[in-house]
Amino acid sequence: MTDKAMELDVVTWGEALALLVADEVGPFEEVEKYTRRLAGAETNVAIGLARLGLKVGWASRVGNDAFGRFIRQRVAQEGVDVSRVLTDMEFRTAIQLKAKAVDGADPAIEYYRKGSAASHLSLEDFDPAYFGAARHLHATGIAPALSATTMAFAHHAMDFMRGQGKTISFDPNLRPMLWPSQEVMAQQLNALAFKADWVLPGLSEGKILTGYTEARDIAAFYLERGVQMVVIKLGAEGAYWRSAQGEGRVAGVPVREVVDTVGAGDGFAVGVISGMLEGLPVEAAVMRGNRIGAFAIQVVGDMEGLPTRAELEAAS
Repeated sequence: MTDKAMELDVVTWGEALALLVADEVGPFEEVEKYTRRLAGAETNVAIGLARLGLKVGWASRVGNDAFGRFIRQRVAQEGVDVSRVLTDMEFRTAIQLKAKAVDGADPAIEYYRKGSAASHLSLEDFDPAYFGAARHLHATGIAPALSATTMAFAHHAMDFMRGQGKTISFDPNLRPMLWPSQEVMAQQLNALAFKADWVLPGLSEGKILTGYTEARDIAAFYLERGVQMVVIKLGAEGAYWRSAQGEGRVAGVPVREVVDTVGAGDGFAVGVISGMLEGLPVEAAVMRGNRIGAFAIQVVGDMEGLPTRAELEAAS
């Protein structure tokens, strides 16, 4: 184990993709120029936390290809430890296409990820010393959906961290196209969510996962099953939180222009997780989540808008 691993605040794992963002408006088949960027919910959160000064590690598999090398280098440049990112000699790194966003609308996206290197992450790749060196695990519902082996990895990682007395956050990050049905998706992701301390769904996600329509009822669904805190993203309206100690709503942060909504939820998770790990009151942590989410939607790219500590404090 590296010295850096010994000092980790947060560990996460999952799939990163080479992101090709269209430079012009139009369907993918008509766009001639793309800009290469990085995509991946877990790497977005890892990078956001590292920019705030936390020590973060990310575990994954990438292909033995140019995109895999790009991902490893790009994440490392942000100060995230990538010593547990393995190079798969057989399977390729995943690719994602994203259309140029127009008027703040969600851009069209296409994935090329089936059978990717990261989808072959398995229990044999789990390093207990590395995960155990972190105070906190952040998990999402994306990577577990990639394969049976990544689902097994997800459960093992959460069970291991619970057994070590570490805290766990879980963002469902629903990707229906990765699941055989909505029912299977809800069942499988809730089984993971029940193992977390903090669950961070969007309101529409909470409705799908629980069957309830009101934020308070969605939160109760998870609290009754052992989750310690639920924070529900309400878009421009802000967020609702509930725990055994209380509940509240935190107003959203107005922005002058919404450029690209992708990555807003990951920015929100960065704020909540960092705030909770720093011992802030829940309401202050949720407010930080709103602020960082607002940063994220004002630039092109999934993680480019995530602030440094100085930028966050200057905007507070």
